[in-house]
Amino acid sequence: MDYSLILKNIAKHISLTEEEESYFTAHLQPLMIRRKQFLLHRGEICKYSAFVNMGCLRGYTIDADGFEHILSFAPPDWWIADMYSLISQQPGLLNIDAMEDSQVWLLSKANQEKLYIEVPKFERFFRIITEKSLVSYQQRTIDSLSLPAQERYLNFCKRYPSIIHSIPQKYVASYIGVTPEFLSKMRNDLLKQER
Repeated sequence: MDYSLILKNIAKHISLTEEEESYFTAHLQPLMIRRKQFLLHRGEICKYSAFVNMGCLRGYTIDADGFEHILSFAPPDWWIADMYSLISQQPGLLNIDAMEDSQVWLLSKANQEKLYIEVPKFERFFRIITEKSLVSYQQRTIDSLSLPAQERYLNFCKRYPSIIHSIPQKYVASYIGVTPEFLSKMRNDLLKQER
């Protein structure tokens, strides 16, 4: 696995010297995750932020009736973690698994804290990432409470254009809060409107 994608991701927000890049990459741990394999189970303490180099992960909960509720997807060039657990070091609320064979870079909470001290600009980088995550979750909550299903679907398409056609539709349905059958009908209706 090479570092080019993760370094480009970081360069969107902060500039690193070659020495700082080397210091950062020395703290990353590569991990291959097979399809349906878990990065994190609900109830475990999240010790890592994961950057997706290849593949796709999802973060979700399962309710008392056994229904999955997907909160986020992480295609290549995205970070994923159970933020509540990572920050509080309390047992997590999310399951995170691979939707396809995936390659990720793991950054431990301990190494992240070390980066803050040794390369202070990383504090800015992770603050920006955390703020974007907070804004995204808030917008998703508002959308779920106030928008009709069709608008939630269109927002999903804008947010995740790279995976809309490559992931099973049952996962899209779970994310926007409808049944797969309803999603199929809605997509057909949208296609008819476009003609």
